[in-house]
Amino acid sequence: MSMREECKHFQSRTYDSGEAARFCVLDLAPEAPWRCPDDCPSYAPRMADVGWDHGSLIEPKLETMPDVPVDEAASLLDHAEDIVNAAGPEIVAEVRKEDELQGRTGRHWWNRKR
Repeated sequence: MSMREECKHFQSRTYDSGEAARFCVLDLAPEAPWRCPDDCPSYAPRMADVGWDHGSLIEPKLETMPDVPVDEAASLLDHAEDIVNAAGPEIVAEVRKEDELQGRTGRHWWNRKR
């Protein structure tokens, strides 16, 4: 089954480059952005836009899933997620160190004023 875009746990982000990130906020789709599990126990239809017609500007076309075995694709995506998660604390530490060096204390690092 492809990603269930009508599920309330589905989210999508489109960046300035045109690249789109599609994912399950509950992290229950190991093959995201291509596929949700066929029997997902947490599937729930979004109620806010039931019956709406969406125009073509809502979602860019999803690229096709690579021709690799399902287990290999899930393993590759898990490995990529591990890399991103490992980089997060290091990036936060760098920003906090920069804030300390510039005398910006007491503010949250994400709410910096330059």
